[in-house]
Amino acid sequence: MEILIMAGQLILGLSILVGLHELGHLVAAKMFGMRVEKYFIGFPPKIWSIQKGETEYGLGAIPLGGFVKISGMIDESMDTDQMNQEPQPWEFRSKPAWQRLVVMLGGIFVNIVVGVFIFIVIAYNNGDRFLSREEVNRYGIVAGKLAEEIGLKTGDKIVAVNGKSFTNFDEAVSSDVFLGSNSYYTVQRAEEGEVDIDIPNSFIEKLSEPDQRGNFIRPAEPFTVGELVPGLPAVKAGLQTGDRITAVNGIPITFFHQLQEALDSLQGKTVPFSITRNNVPQTLSVSITPEGTIGFYPKSELNYTTVSYSLPEAAAVGTKDAFGVVYNNIKGFGKIFRGEVSASKALSGPIGIARMFGGVWDWGRFWFLTGLLSMVLAFMNALPIPALDGGHSVILLYEIVSGRKPSDRFLENAQKVGMVLLLGLMAFAIFNDVWKAVF
Repeated sequence: MEILIMAGQLILGLSILVGLHELGHLVAAKMFGMRVEKYFIGFPPKIWSIQKGETEYGLGAIPLGGFVKISGMIDESMDTDQMNQEPQPWEFRSKPAWQRLVVMLGGIFVNIVVGVFIFIVIAYNNGDRFLSREEVNRYGIVAGKLAEEIGLKTGDKIVAVNGKSFTNFDEAVSSDVFLGSNSYYTVQRAEEGEVDIDIPNSFIEKLSEPDQRGNFIRPAEPFTVGELVPGLPAVKAGLQTGDRITAVNGIPITFFHQLQEALDSLQGKTVPFSITRNNVPQTLSVSITPEGTIGFYPKSELNYTTVSYSLPEAAAVGTKDAFGVVYNNIKGFGKIFRGEVSASKALSGPIGIARMFGGVWDWGRFWFLTGLLSMVLAFMNALPIPALDGGHSVILLYEIVSGRKPSDRFLENAQKVGMVLLLGLMAFAIFNDVWKAVF
């Protein structure tokens, strides 16, 4: 079921984005009087279509893309027969270069608008909820395995990132830190004072591994028992919302990470839990599942800061967040080209993207990832690769500047080269996804 939910979210998200992307091309083409022969979401074989005027609208069986076919344009269909005939006034090739450029940029423009709009709505609806630097440093951080590898320790208090103070804990674990060069933390330790901890330039490669996400550093959180999961050991043992767990099998518990460590070491066993309920100590016998859980959500006792945004503020925050996705992609490609990160670790295909959506349908996460993918699609399509919108646009810009139109033969060959590159990249991404999932 989880696989079906992942696939369903991926297909829905891509169908929305690809449909709108191709709609951008269609609207721009029709605006300049070009004939649009086909508008399809999904690739052939065709499973449904309807003819409206000069355009056939339809759905393809392969849901990981889509296309529009504009008369007189050399595209992935490689329909060269039409190109051997005399140009017609409604064809793409008959229009001025600037109009053709607008058509090619139409899909990218729509993806940017959609991505920015989604991020603005998220900012307006959700605002921001974060832990301040002072609140995190009340008890310090919990260092995961990767954090310990670079020298961080549980209990460290992060006082600066790259030599600068910060207000929001998210800034300490943001992409700016891991995609930058020569980043470092300054931490306060009781026994050593302030210490600088360097972050390797290739660290993002390890951090991007599926089993390490969310397991780098997190705040040490005192907690009480929150929502209980019906039918699991916590309920059966008599735990109640608001209880404070003080020890497990004699192991003192103050923070939630200590409880997790204790449960991991006692998987499948039934052990005594010391708790306080309404300031009265009690002991319960609790069976721990083989996975090391007992079935409740913790209620943190750290004080989170909540910020609500007005519509103008949300517009500014959402736009910044949306274009931050593009900026991060540029920095990520820079790391690949500099050899700091391997392409096999950095790139994901449809399987990797589906895993990002997760096996539970969460509309908040769905729209966040859809907005993110919209900006990524805009960026990728803008790359100057033949067969992509960016490749077509570069050729059109050359024509506008030089006043010389490349030959149809050159455009056909460029399209063929681009298709080979894109198919090779897609094959690599899918194989890479399977390899990471299996091994």
